[in-house]
Amino acid sequence: MADTREESEPLLNRARGGSGRDCPRGVPTCPNVQEGPGAMARRDLCLDQAVVLIEDAIQYRSINHRMDARSLWLHRHYYSSTSQWILSFTIFLILALAFVETPSSLTRTSDVRYRPDPWEAPCGLTEGIEALCLLVFVADVSAKSYLIGWAQFRRNPWLLAYLVVLVVSLLDWVVSLSLVCQEPLRVRRLLRPFFLMQNSSMMKKTLKCIRRSLPEMASVGLLLAVHLCLFTVFGMLLFTGEKDAGQDRERLTYFFNLPEALTTLLVLLTTANNPDVMIPVYSRNRAYAIFFIAYTLIGSLFLMNLMTAIIYNQFRGYLMMSLQTSLLRRRLGTRAAYNVLSSVTAEGEAHPERLGVRPEDFLKVLQKVQLDSDHKQAITEKLHSRSGGLLSTDEFQKLFDEFDKRVIKEHPPRPQYQSPFLRNTQFVFGHHYFDYLGNLIALGNLVTICVFLVLDAHVLPKDRDDFVLGILNCIFILYYLLEMLLKVFSLGLRGYLSYPSNVFDGLLTIVLLVLEISTLAVYGFPHRGWKPAMLGLLSLWDMTRLVNVLIVFRFLRIIPSMKLMSLVASTILDLIKNMRAFGGILVVIYYVFAIIGISLFRGVVVAPRNSSLASDNGSAPCGSFEQLEYWPNNFDDFAAALVTLWDVMIVNNWQVFLDAFRRYAGPWSEVYFVLWWLVSSVIWVNLFLALILENFLHKWDRRSHLQSLTEEWEDTSEMTEELPFRDVLEEPTEEELVEKLSRHPHLQLCR
Repeated sequence: MADTREESEPLLNRARGGSGRDCPRGVPTCPNVQEGPGAMARRDLCLDQAVVLIEDAIQYRSINHRMDARSLWLHRHYYSSTSQWILSFTIFLILALAFVETPSSLTRTSDVRYRPDPWEAPCGLTEGIEALCLLVFVADVSAKSYLIGWAQFRRNPWLLAYLVVLVVSLLDWVVSLSLVCQEPLRVRRLLRPFFLMQNSSMMKKTLKCIRRSLPEMASVGLLLAVHLCLFTVFGMLLFTGEKDAGQDRERLTYFFNLPEALTTLLVLLTTANNPDVMIPVYSRNRAYAIFFIAYTLIGSLFLMNLMTAIIYNQFRGYLMMSLQTSLLRRRLGTRAAYNVLSSVTAEGEAHPERLGVRPEDFLKVLQKVQLDSDHKQAITEKLHSRSGGLLSTDEFQKLFDEFDKRVIKEHPPRPQYQSPFLRNTQFVFGHHYFDYLGNLIALGNLVTICVFLVLDAHVLPKDRDDFVLGILNCIFILYYLLEMLLKVFSLGLRGYLSYPSNVFDGLLTIVLLVLEISTLAVYGFPHRGWKPAMLGLLSLWDMTRLVNVLIVFRFLRIIPSMKLMSLVASTILDLIKNMRAFGGILVVIYYVFAIIGISLFRGVVVAPRNSSLASDNGSAPCGSFEQLEYWPNNFDDFAAALVTLWDVMIVNNWQVFLDAFRRYAGPWSEVYFVLWWLVSSVIWVNLFLALILENFLHKWDRRSHLQSLTEEWEDTSEMTEELPFRDVLEEPTEEELVEKLSRHPHLQLCR
């Protein structure tokens, strides 16, 4: 019952007679820290509470969890890097099982003409791994439910859904074993992406944004449907085929019946079959072009872009609300930590106006917080820079603003040489003009490779004379080596390695040097008619080609030297760092549609020799699935399904897939592909475009633009999802924070 007593005690109770801030009657009071047994244990508990609250604030986590000693221990261990890594690896593992489970993707090719029989895991192997993953998830939901309490658990739809998904998955797992892994459908495979979604708060926010944007998207979707139906009717009335052969060919090919006409114009909405669909009648009468141009203008250029604008507007509005909630969570966490630490300070104080946080208490807490050393050092330096005395609320809050600031690496000092000649040499080769010379040489190397690719385009690799190119590559690689050594001389080894661009450059230079030495050792020095027979693992042409690939890749070193290009590249890197939520949603929809596609279309695409439905390549209609040899695009295994869905999402020639699967699987297969197009190309791609627009608009703001031009390429801190939008977020008021804290289910504030 000790835990019950600890949980019932208020976190921030104070007993000071006559202060007007005593705890209500019936609420136990904190014993004086200087008196009574357990005073040090109570103080340690308060410090541990502050540690957990600060960690919650850093990670934008909710602070609505238990605050007793045992719960704090569980909370810290649950959110430790080891526990979270185990949970993330478990999620990855259970999702990756789809590549090994029946139907297995462990073959070299997915082409139905050449695909051998894959290795199939014995019954019980993947099921055993899956059982271990499900046990980890059971432990995960148990820990979460205990930490927040039963009352909060019942009001959390994500945790309730988590429990339901686990129960269904376990039941389906039992069914699989009872049927010796021969069940026709595994329902739990469709539920696996949920484990990924529930583990990401940003993904939940993004899904919430999508859900709330659906009414506005549905209104534009309705306009698109009306537009499609009207032009379908117009097309069927125009292209009756009664007057000329052009109309008849148009009708038979694209407007034969209502489903065919709808599919044709739906594909035309993505311009994938333009101008093919127009040519039969346009070749007879140019006036028919008006119909297709009007349809494309209204549908593709107006309504589809209107859909993008609506998604962008709604995404920005609802994302701002979600990010505002994250900011509130951080402020609540830091304010609750301040109240906890100030309660430790206030014990034994007679004057409430002296409330605050002792710097030494805060430093003790900071040392326990799971935070990188750079930010800890920045906060400590900021704390030491202030004058003495207790930390006020504002001062305490400003310390945590360091989380959102970039941490700049301080490069080691350059070596000090006594000789004037060495100092002058160091100045020359340490100047940025020397970098410009290196970029110019790299550009020249790239140009020579391009020239030889053009000159030798019609020469077979075995007939090429690589004498001149081999000599030039040797010269360029020797220059790269000299450049690297001179930079090490100027900056020192530690200073050279402190620049990521130098690490990239030096690593590729060493690899190029090793390859060049290996080539010379195996095939000798270049000479006229240098076409030796293949020796070892790689031929001379393969070695030369590998060297050229690395030289081209090394040319990327030019990006940091070009300020505008560097700005664009840094924005792209920031997008990649903050794309976890959007990338996770893409993984979810790909996973679900791939599993559904395997269930619906597995085995329907067969090799030509095994089916009369698939014609030989020579007799197949031009532009058909068979003539284009799209045989690797199928749903016979999970990996092939992912690639097929990707090809359809790009909407280039996706009408070929619609036609082929309609013939192989039936007309209702088009519903699956149209739904995939709506979810992936219309909704997700537009959301991704909205994210890019938002980030670039923020980056290209005048103030941000000027700041970015002065930033070094070697900035090492990562942006949080909230940081690009911090300038438009509103700080929560003091009254709002106090009101939120007063309603904390496990935190009793005495006022």
